[in-house]
Amino acid sequence: MANFDWHAGRSDLSDMALLDRAPESEGIDLKAVRLYRLGRVREQMVKQNIDAVILSDAVNIRYATGTRNMQVYTSRNPASRYLLLTANRSILFEFTGCLHLGEGYETVDEVRPARTASFGAAGPKIAERERSWAEEMANLITELVGKPSNVALGLERLNANVAIAFKELGFKVVDAQRPVEIARSIKSAEEIKCVVTSLRATEVAVGKLRDAIRPGITENALWSVLHQSVIEQNGDYVETRLLSAGPRTNPWFQETSSYVIGENQLVALDTDVVGCHGYYSDFSRTFHTGPDPPTDAQKELYKIAYEQVTHNMGILKPGMTLREYADKAWEIPEKYYANRYFVSAHGCGMTGEYPALYDRGDFPDAGYDGVIEPGMIICVESYIGEEGGAEGVKLEQQVLITETGIEVLSKFPFEDALLQ
Repeated sequence: MANFDWHAGRSDLSDMALLDRAPESEGIDLKAVRLYRLGRVREQMVKQNIDAVILSDAVNIRYATGTRNMQVYTSRNPASRYLLLTANRSILFEFTGCLHLGEGYETVDEVRPARTASFGAAGPKIAERERSWAEEMANLITELVGKPSNVALGLERLNANVAIAFKELGFKVVDAQRPVEIARSIKSAEEIKCVVTSLRATEVAVGKLRDAIRPGITENALWSVLHQSVIEQNGDYVETRLLSAGPRTNPWFQETSSYVIGENQLVALDTDVVGCHGYYSDFSRTFHTGPDPPTDAQKELYKIAYEQVTHNMGILKPGMTLREYADKAWEIPEKYYANRYFVSAHGCGMTGEYPALYDRGDFPDAGYDGVIEPGMIICVESYIGEEGGAEGVKLEQQVLITETGIEVLSKFPFEDALLQ
């Protein structure tokens, strides 16, 4: 297996946004990254005729401003942290005691304390809190944009009663997901540097995980190797628990457990790392524990998964529609079809994102059309395992759509012993 070196550079001491300043930032204009992303959101707001949005998804707040604070916690606690964004104002409502975390960002005009609207915070007075929260925000939006009857207000991940209150107050309430997802789908050149930095760090972590594989180690202990390396390289967290071994590789989506890994088993991993600068490192690999060579059955699974990934990477090109992709995608053999991965490929940025690319058979029910554009980052997926089979193989590559084709961003090698 190839060795990966991750060289930490010096941080940009002129950058006031301390939480977004990291050793791996050398050579990346983070100010340009933040301003590009904010501009993308505002551009899509105009295209969708949305006058103001309230963002409460921590990843979307980070995308629009570059700020971060307890991403997992604030994503699951309503209104503990949120962003009001209009055409010319960006007001961050930060968690209690954390206002200093939003200071120094050119993407944030003002930082105010958040007023949490959750049952945990308000108890039996939750309905009153939700209504007063909406009224308070409505007054601010009216001051900035105009009377509610003239304002299209985009919301996401807020309590239902809050959305109802805004509607009763006269706003045209719309979904904020569309403009933000479309904005996030096209990366700038500086953003791509952030993605690559995140990938290189994650590849180091996966290399350490691979080296730690041995019969007798538990899945949890092995998975922890990835975490330690990701965190020590200034990554954020791992979004899922997708490492499994032996019989637990089939079907897929069995979360990492205390299962003791045995001899001559497959070990499958989907990284799902929210890494450096908050960018997603999303590639999958499957390994073999030894000490004996892989069996013919194990190699067959691996080769078929590899064939699916490489074929579908080969058809990707700018200007292709999502419908065209589905028609040209690799045809999954019948015996593996029942356990197929739920998408053929998907967009990737700070998390998995728009667009979702489906196989031909799934397109009529789940698919939608759109265009693959330069600047998109796409993760091409494969899971191969027979229904009721002994094991399965998970592979995935992360690629950039360029003006002429693709550039493979994930560089971690495949397993020669399983491809022979």
